[in-house]
Amino acid sequence: MSAAATGVWGRAEQQDFRSRVRGALLGAAVGDAFGAGVTASAPAETGEAHGPDGIAELLPAHGRRGAVTAVTQLTLFTVDGLIRAQVRRDTGAWHPPTDVHRAYLRWFATQRDWGPDERRKDNGWLACEEWLYVRRDAGKASLLGLADDLMGTVDAPKNPTARDGGALARSAPFGLLVGWEPQLVCQLAVECAAQTHGDPAACVAAGAYAVIVHGLARGGTLETAVHRALELIEPRPGRQPVTDGLKAALDAVRQGVPGPERVAALGDSRTAEGALAVALYSALVAEDIRHGLRLAANHDGPSATTASLTGALLGALHGETALPPAWLAELEGRPTILELADDFAMEMTQGPALHSPTHSSPGWLARYPRA
Repeated sequence: MSAAATGVWGRAEQQDFRSRVRGALLGAAVGDAFGAGVTASAPAETGEAHGPDGIAELLPAHGRRGAVTAVTQLTLFTVDGLIRAQVRRDTGAWHPPTDVHRAYLRWFATQRDWGPDERRKDNGWLACEEWLYVRRDAGKASLLGLADDLMGTVDAPKNPTARDGGALARSAPFGLLVGWEPQLVCQLAVECAAQTHGDPAACVAAGAYAVIVHGLARGGTLETAVHRALELIEPRPGRQPVTDGLKAALDAVRQGVPGPERVAALGDSRTAEGALAVALYSALVAEDIRHGLRLAANHDGPSATTASLTGALLGALHGETALPPAWLAELEGRPTILELADDFAMEMTQGPALHSPTHSSPGWLARYPRA
């Protein structure tokens, strides 16, 4: 995308980028809601209840159809942190991992408090959304990693043995930083993954996924984005399981008709690298987004995670208009997700018009405080 390199965005480029941002964030949330309705039952039991291909529509979870889990909650706070990082850049105090970590701490408050603390003027608008103040299957590593103010780093990560897909599942927004070089996107995703999931494979999986989303958000193909990710993770410790998973997903595309058996053969989706392989394969062979989400969700693993990963990939690839409208109509928090997506797109394309070292929009700083 030429705008990413030059910093000059034409109207058509802005509209395309906003559609991809909306597609990625809404796609991730729709996939999360779809996967939340799938129980971790054996495929045979799923077949008895929903037919040989598993569920095909949204099912009730957490008391309603379209409910999202902590996967979506954390993804939204990742976006919030990235916008804050851009706003704080004017001050010279620019360290995106710190801003993302502060956003995750605001998410942790939603898991601990009854509702927004209006005394905190640095919360911004997202942390004041009351619907987010509910626990929705948050992973143990995410809760433990954010239970204090100490930020995990690559050299001193939180939960060094945590290898599940919790950090991976919140990493799509890093790939939407289309003005960044892909190696920097990868590094940021790895550093932020280490804040809760310290196993090297979990961190590398987050970095690889962010690079793949980055390629799609720039208008590239899925296959090209995967090969770029493989190149960038090659020097990183812990890459081998992730590399094997990505290559297995690419190889599985040529092995016959897509189905649950092919998904199951990709490995344990309870690991970050396994979840990434399932999501990638589902996106590669998807006839449309519904088909891709069904492949990603109908297995005996963390269906919300794998379907959310797939939804973000397909949403970034095709844009928001490719998402199932009937599912969007029931999606919990859709107004918030759309508002945040549009804020992110506006910040990335028109940030200088919103804030600078000498002048800033008061309304924007109220939404995304520099504190």
